[in-house]
Amino acid sequence: EKLAIAFGIINTAPRTPLLITKNIRICPDCHNAVKFISKITCREIAVRDASQFHHFKDGLCSCSDYW
Repeated sequence: EKLAIAFGIINTAPRTPLLITKNIRICPDCHNAVKFISKITCREIAVRDASQFHHFKDGLCSCSDYW
């Protein structure tokens, strides 16, 4: 999903929300990376994995790092 997020950032206007969908669970490394990316780019990023939605905004996730 890091590659998908990079593609979305390059091809959309600044501060545009991104929605990433994947069919497996998000790994801890990617979860932390998306938190940092949302903070640095000032974007809301929603990641739909196999079991739930993760909404990243301002470096925080809606799951409170419990998934």
